[in-house]
Amino acid sequence: MATKNVINPAEMSVEEKLKALYELQQTLTAIDEKRALRGELPLEVQDLEDEVEGLKTRMEKINDEVKEINNAIAQKNIEVAKATDNVERYKKQLNDVKNNREYDTLSKEIEFQSLEIELAQKKIREGNKKLELKQEDINKAQEAFDERQKDLETKRKELDEIMEETRAEEDVLKRKAAELEKKIEARLLTSFKRIRKNARNGLGVVPVQRDACGGCFAQIPPQRQLDIKSHKKIIVCEYCGRILVDQELAGIKEDTQVKKPKRTVKKLAEPKVAPIAPDAKEADMPFEDEM
Repeated sequence: MATKNVINPAEMSVEEKLKALYELQQTLTAIDEKRALRGELPLEVQDLEDEVEGLKTRMEKINDEVKEINNAIAQKNIEVAKATDNVERYKKQLNDVKNNREYDTLSKEIEFQSLEIELAQKKIREGNKKLELKQEDINKAQEAFDERQKDLETKRKELDEIMEETRAEEDVLKRKAAELEKKIEARLLTSFKRIRKNARNGLGVVPVQRDACGGCFAQIPPQRQLDIKSHKKIIVCEYCGRILVDQELAGIKEDTQVKKPKRTVKKLAEPKVAPIAPDAKEADMPFEDEM
């Protein structure tokens, strides 16, 4: 059984490397175009997801604060009940005092416990006000959460519909790109990806058209164009750093029609001659010396 020959990227000619690079560039450009159909939807979905997650975290934080306030109120209620019991007990003990000293001590304890009750009740009122404000915050956050969640579901649906339309074609292009990358040596592929990443339009390999770089449109000298057409080495643009290929390798028909500049012929203005009156004398005629 014959084995299939595997091409070693290092043994490929410069022309074959350039063809593989340009084909890879065309494939990646097609993938970019498919992704461009999605527009700003992926970013919008991501922003909405972050916002929804932020609102969810905020509501959880508010709920934790509500629990802390409720625990504090419950603790103050316990303190009020305990202080109230102490006041009742001290009042009963007043009936059994034997001297003024015991009476004063119990009176001070009753007064102290009463102050503790007032302070605890004040904290309870403040806590209840905080709960009302926190409940308003929860309601607003919940309303915003529901609204953003609805927007997120709508955007996700739109994105899924677009991706469903282009997913099959994009998968085919991705597989093709992966196969092409195997044909290109690692060092050259890394350089190509770096160039493409830095390029504004994602073009790492461009053809020379109308004597200019197809990426930055800088003029390419004639001798350099001959070097590019010779396919003896990989040449990059001196201005933008993109890899250059000739139109023949790129499969682009050269524009052989050269437009000749239109020649404008200026008409000579006729000399102005003053009209001659019928009865004028010869001495009075203009330009006499030239006639």
